[in-house]
Amino acid sequence: MSLAEITPDNLDSAIAVRVHPEQEHVVSSVVKSLAEAYVHPGVAWPRLILDGDRVVGFLMAFLDIDWFGDGSGDIRSGLWRLNISAEAQGRGYGRFAVQEVAAEIRRRGGRRLFVTWHQGPSSPENFYLGLGFRPTGELSDGEIVGVLELI
Repeated sequence: MSLAEITPDNLDSAIAVRVHPEQEHVVSSVVKSLAEAYVHPGVAWPRLILDGDRVVGFLMAFLDIDWFGDGSGDIRSGLWRLNISAEAQGRGYGRFAVQEVAAEIRRRGGRRLFVTWHQGPSSPENFYLGLGFRPTGELSDGEIVGVLELI
């Protein structure tokens, strides 16, 4: 498994990543994510998830943002989006993606990885809790905020 930057050569493969239809309400599309990456170039870190040459998913991290946007100094990094193709789910690609985001945050000197998730049907909550994330008690746009301490 590996990550790859989004390029003109793999853009069509990136936007072809589709989660299970019942998950579409809990994660934005790759197209929306890439549009957000375009307007947040200093913050967004979009990558394809590959198994050999085969695209199996997409992730986008956020790096070193002012979480509250108020200059309070609460700078955070974490996983913004995780889209694993429907046919590739349950094979460790999501875990790999989280580990790679953690490695990038560590490389930049960070010690915590944040993520948010919807609760309810098709929620990724159990996935994140199983990886060791713990709820912070905060909500962001109605989503649970979770944190993973990086050792």
